[in-house]
Amino acid sequence: MTSLTRLSDLDDDALAAAYAAPRTPWLRLNFVATVDGSIQGPDGLSKSINNEADHRVFAALRRLADVIVVGAGTVRAEGYRPNPKPFVVVTRQSGLPPTLQEGDVSQVYVATGADNPHLGELRDQLDDRVLVLGERGPDLVALREALQERGFGDILCEGGPSLAADLVRAGQVDELCLTTVPLLVAGEGLRVLEGPAVDVPLRLHSLLEEDGTLLGRWWRR
Repeated sequence: MTSLTRLSDLDDDALAAAYAAPRTPWLRLNFVATVDGSIQGPDGLSKSINNEADHRVFAALRRLADVIVVGAGTVRAEGYRPNPKPFVVVTRQSGLPPTLQEGDVSQVYVATGADNPHLGELRDQLDDRVLVLGERGPDLVALREALQERGFGDILCEGGPSLAADLVRAGQVDELCLTTVPLLVAGEGLRVLEGPAVDVPLRLHSLLEEDGTLLGRWWRR
């Protein structure tokens, strides 16, 4: 049986050890959700449901990651900005989201397909950090391989739910890090995965708790 540990009992080094990838390459999803399964608050954003415990694990996962992968829609909705970590935007048809142009883009990559009408513009902005991995959109198996070739073994995907589901269907997800906050919101908020049904067994690797918030690591069987 998986033991339950209080998050506040772990210092930053212990937390990093608790979330260390067992091997590389290793690709994990990270999401926060309410008890009734929504990854969004009433404002349609994850920011309105996460809390201090989630922020702490979120930051730890970012420190551990070699690269962060996010869908373009999530980048726009959540207002992502450049950060020191290599950052990959996954898109089929869009250019570089405006908020990612508000600073140093030297660590920003875009994974896309050859049919993207903004391909020339992206190459002007990012040069060889534009990864063309298919025709109508990026092949996600090829994306993982391309990241590995660049030395990115610990891969963190922060969504959104369509990209997460596509990665699961492509067999590329090793782990789901899921924070469950003690909150009910009802409504029609999105779930962790969006799209056609999947059937992917998981096993609980570890579980932390803090004031009713549960922080689980779920590994693919």
